[in-house]
Amino acid sequence: MAQSSRVQLCGPFAVELGGRRVDQALPGRQGRLLFAYLAVADAQPVSRDTLVDALWGDNPPASAGAALSVVISKVRAVVGPDVLPGRAGLSLRLPSPAHVDVRTALAAVHAAESSIALRDWRRAWTVSLTAQFVARRRFLPETDAPWAESWRRRLADARARALECYGTACLEIAGPELPAAERAARELLELAPMRETGHLLLMRALAARGNVAEALAAYQHVRALLRDELGVSPCQALQDAYAELLS
Repeated sequence: MAQSSRVQLCGPFAVELGGRRVDQALPGRQGRLLFAYLAVADAQPVSRDTLVDALWGDNPPASAGAALSVVISKVRAVVGPDVLPGRAGLSLRLPSPAHVDVRTALAAVHAAESSIALRDWRRAWTVSLTAQFVARRRFLPETDAPWAESWRRRLADARARALECYGTACLEIAGPELPAAERAARELLELAPMRETGHLLLMRALAARGNVAEALAAYQHVRALLRDELGVSPCQALQDAYAELLS
């Protein structure tokens, strides 16, 4: 059976190709950034100009093309020419089966949302946890390059969506999962304070735990927040949930 390839870009950088760890052998920061950029390109060819910008941004070396060639040569010596093919356009061909953590997270969020739509709460619970495990870690902590910041925003959105799915699944499973539903709602609102579905989830979780007064207070909080920040009223779903709590 073929050994899998794994790439971890969130949190500590790690690369395993066909069961062989290679991250420590990559040529320093530039080698790691090159590998990471190609990994998230999802096997699509990337031009050399784009790679120069990804590695050095607004401060490229005097001979950027030559410097890039050196980095490519060193990375290729570590991973092999079959993994890093191309000349004008480069791509990463990871030995199968391959798992790149950011791709795993995005796929898990999609699966969680699909499971919620199908009311498959147990599956939604499981795959939303997978997405959270990856997305709560910082993407490539060693760089603040614009392309890395773009991925961080994308992963922050994935984390928020995963938390909402997880909280909803916990709420529907009920019983011992109700405290987790409340925790997920609060964590979601720390990430996205204006997310009305997050406030709705918190209200529902509090009410399900018997804390109706807290649920009513949560509505008053979001009502004031939306009024003061945006000059709008809560969405209809929030208003309906509030009316139900009062009845």
